[in-house]
Amino acid sequence: ESTPHPLFASHAPLPLIRTRAEGSTRLEGEVGQMSEPVKSLPSPTSSGGQPAGSDTYKGWLYKWTNYLKGYQRRWFVLSNGLLSYYRTQAEMAHTCRGTITLATAHIEVGDTCHLVLTSGGRNYHLKATSDGESQRWVSALQQAKANTTHMMHQSDDSGDEAPVPQPDRALTQGALKTLASKLDDLSTCNELIGKHGTALQRSLSELEDLRTATDGTDKLKTVNERATLFRITSNAMINACRDFLDVAETHSRKWQRALQYEREQRHHLEETIEQLAKQHNSLERAWREAPSTHPDGGERRREGDASDENEDIEFFDAMEDSPAFITVTATDHTQHSLPDCLTCICSQDPGSDNMQRRRVRRSRIPDKPNYSLNLWSIMKNCIGKELSKIPMPVNFNEPLSMLQRLTEDLEYSDLLDRAARCESSLEQMCLVAAFSVSSYSTTIHRTAKPFNPLLGETYELDRLDDFGYRSICEQVSHHPPAAAHHVMSQRGWTLWQEITIDSKFRGKYISVMPLGCIHLQFHSSGNHYVWGKVTSTVHNIIVGKLWIDQSGDIEIVNHRTKDTCHLKFVPYSYFSRDLPRKVTGVVADSEGTAHHILSGTWDEKMESAKIVESSRGCGGSEGKQKTVYQTLQPKLLWKKYPLPENAENMHFFSSLALTLNEPEEGVAPTDSRLRPDQRLMESGLWDEANAHKQRLEERQRLERRKREAQATQALEEDFEGFQPLWFERRTDDSTGESTYVYRGGYWESKDRQDWSQCPDIF
Repeated sequence: ESTPHPLFASHAPLPLIRTRAEGSTRLEGEVGQMSEPVKSLPSPTSSGGQPAGSDTYKGWLYKWTNYLKGYQRRWFVLSNGLLSYYRTQAEMAHTCRGTITLATAHIEVGDTCHLVLTSGGRNYHLKATSDGESQRWVSALQQAKANTTHMMHQSDDSGDEAPVPQPDRALTQGALKTLASKLDDLSTCNELIGKHGTALQRSLSELEDLRTATDGTDKLKTVNERATLFRITSNAMINACRDFLDVAETHSRKWQRALQYEREQRHHLEETIEQLAKQHNSLERAWREAPSTHPDGGERRREGDASDENEDIEFFDAMEDSPAFITVTATDHTQHSLPDCLTCICSQDPGSDNMQRRRVRRSRIPDKPNYSLNLWSIMKNCIGKELSKIPMPVNFNEPLSMLQRLTEDLEYSDLLDRAARCESSLEQMCLVAAFSVSSYSTTIHRTAKPFNPLLGETYELDRLDDFGYRSICEQVSHHPPAAAHHVMSQRGWTLWQEITIDSKFRGKYISVMPLGCIHLQFHSSGNHYVWGKVTSTVHNIIVGKLWIDQSGDIEIVNHRTKDTCHLKFVPYSYFSRDLPRKVTGVVADSEGTAHHILSGTWDEKMESAKIVESSRGCGGSEGKQKTVYQTLQPKLLWKKYPLPENAENMHFFSSLALTLNEPEEGVAPTDSRLRPDQRLMESGLWDEANAHKQRLEERQRLERRKREAQATQALEEDFEGFQPLWFERRTDDSTGESTYVYRGGYWESKDRQDWSQCPDIF
């Protein structure tokens, strides 16, 4: 970003700024669409910011970028002596556009609301919308600079807080002074080179205009002298650069040691904070689930119930793997909605006061080996084919099957637990929509493909003790690949789905289109929700770093109340200013009236804002009439859990995904955990895994040819072909579509350990 010319800066237009009223948000766009809320610079008395002199100060300023774009609006955050700026408020969670250290910055106040910050040899030209706002920012910046300078002096005077001993500090300060002097030498040489270079160029120009030989001799002498000066100055600059490099190399090891110390301290602090957060969530879970009663005999009110009486309830998600569980006494004067913890080691039986130990799930798997493979040699002859028909080695897989990836959608099942307690169907729809988005959060780094399940392969996930649900999947078709899934929860909901994968390799990218519907029914209200999935695209298949994107629309329909929710997954575009991986949505009733606005990203979080007023705006760019929504403050519906430590070496698995392939006793012999090639790949034995994978695929081809031959011989007998063991095809009463539903019997067979019906597929 360049520095503005004074003439250009004085005529740079100041864009209009729209304000947001206290406690409300104005969202503009076409019907069903939203734009980002615009917030004015906070004043000492407004609710949007803090007064000058407080620890944190936030607001909008206009920053000079370049001559093409002029001044652009940026969101500035002043905190702990650092002034950071972002394009939008949403970018604070992931992308900082720049940071200015006020301890070494020079603050200069200009005319017409301008101020200039000079730091590290760069000038930052900023502009406020009024003299009052400019003065408040200047006061906050000067106060922050004074506080930071004071803190630095105190830190320098205290030897206890120094990360390195005092002698090392003195050596570091001396090295910095030496480097500074070398930089001054370089600056002097740079000025001399520029001056001598200009003179040399002028002499050469004069030499070209010579008329007589006498003049030529004098001019040649002058050119020779100036060229000599230029060479001497260049040699001096080269020597100064060499000295600068020698000093930097001499002290680099010591600085690296100090930097490593700071990194270790930061990592230790992050672990401590995470541990405290987990313990806090355990306390909240214990408080919520403790079967205590009031002294007067009345039962404790469930704090998770969502109602219209409390509009200030914030939704939060807890962190995983809580290390402890403490029972506390409940009180009736707390009005906050407390989160559900995903997992805990201990549990309390609702029918007794005794604590019971739960199974501790594994938290890591062997690190992924570093195998190189030429992808183009495999894929060049497969363009246009279905991905399921391409013979892929395990190098492109992750050690999970498609059935396990389907089950992984339940990672945020607590959203459905909360939705089951909602009295309002519209608020329930918001949580269902957040659940539908959360299933994509684990795919942001997961570019490897799961194993294609064998026909008749199953996968069970029994989490009754932890989360109150049981899940069973079965591969019901191989061409096209289709899986049926059924989940029964003791916390008031049932989910079932049949998903068929249609995938194509297009040369530069792979598109995966899940076909089919997801059904969700709540037991108490009878609300029956149906929705589909969006298209997943893996880019840079041949060249570059793989990355995945989700795009398309999801229409969620409540077939009992006819409420709808339209979610739009915005595809990524290099030229778009939208937030990457953005998701927007509108929840409407049966008459089409919008009640909630949803916004967020499919890899991070989702929020909902209740609409309090809507009005028709002016026409859009294409003649479409806009709808302007005024909403309450947004509430957090869902937020992604942090990935486990060392996740980058464990296929970027989440905490739940790490447990999906964990061996368990008593499962069916067709369970994905028992698949040998997948088990060998997880252990790092990829060559052996490839051999078993080829054996299983060839065996499956032989079985398919046998069934086709039997079907040919039994044409007159109406041969039905392969029939799933635990699912059967029925017509859904709500949608009228034919789908596979659970016929029952699996968990009863597991209790009896009677697997005589199961085929031998491995």
